[in-house]
Amino acid sequence: MFPKLIRLSLLMCLLAVTPVHAKVFKIATIAPEGTAWMKAMRAGAAEVKQRTAGRVVFKFYPGGVMGNDENVLRKMRIGQLHGGAITSGSLERIYRDISIYNLPFLFSSFEQVDAARAGLDAKLIAGLEKKGFVSFGFAEGGFSYMMSDREMTTIESMQGRKVWIPVGNEVGEIVFGHAGISPVALPLSDVMTGLQTGLVDTVIASPIGALALQWHTRISFAVDLPLTYYTGTMVLSKRAFDRIKPEDRDIVREVMNDVFVAIDKQNREDNIAAKQALVNQGIRFDVLAPEVEEAWLEVGRKALADIEKKSGFTPALYDQLMGYVR
Repeated sequence: MFPKLIRLSLLMCLLAVTPVHAKVFKIATIAPEGTAWMKAMRAGAAEVKQRTAGRVVFKFYPGGVMGNDENVLRKMRIGQLHGGAITSGSLERIYRDISIYNLPFLFSSFEQVDAARAGLDAKLIAGLEKKGFVSFGFAEGGFSYMMSDREMTTIESMQGRKVWIPVGNEVGEIVFGHAGISPVALPLSDVMTGLQTGLVDTVIASPIGALALQWHTRISFAVDLPLTYYTGTMVLSKRAFDRIKPEDRDIVREVMNDVFVAIDKQNREDNIAAKQALVNQGIRFDVLAPEVEEAWLEVGRKALADIEKKSGFTPALYDQLMGYVR
């Protein structure tokens, strides 16, 4: 009798913590447990649960246990997951404009980034929602740089390199094609193995990404010229999101919007610190000679001309973006 009472008491406690009518959003991400990103999202989830009296609960699957971004999106389509914290570019096949910040050699300063995002973030989030995904804002992934185990001080020195690009990354194919380089397409989850086996020897990564994914252990040199700018976001299926009460939707939006404002700010600080950490660990960021930098920028201009012809970006958005950087 006594053990039965204990089990009943435990069951009642569990029901008090998570009501049987709670909506549980299952969210997956490749971000490792313990990172600032995960800590912030978990803190937001705890606040949502408290403010909705347990009606809305987030269950996270970090560290890539549900696969890469493409796997997460596929599992969202079949209802196995309700959302994911992923790179914005992973959504480009669903909503082309979402990758507009990823254009090559687009930004040269954070001032340009801030101006563009102030003008375009809200429009991109609204466009994404029309495609069936609720976003709570973008978190800066930062500038990405070419990183390798060998010097990259000229375009010619890149010939024959095994440069990694994400699977399906058309922009990367166009850029490196204009540089006479045939990139190697791999899922993000396979890059470390590729570096260890020699399948790839050059990556495009932000400083914080290189550290978090341990790629920095396989590189010695970086080109101190931003190649692209990355953002990440957490998306929920709008269909699943619309099933919770309107007042709960308001709470989730308020809390998670604040979470992503904080992550965005923290990520910039962390990326600046991560770049210095890479330097402190002996990775050399080479400032290119002016003529070499101009050669890379010319590659970028040619790639941008190709991308503009077939990008599918909304013309008004594209023109507005170019107004911030030209």
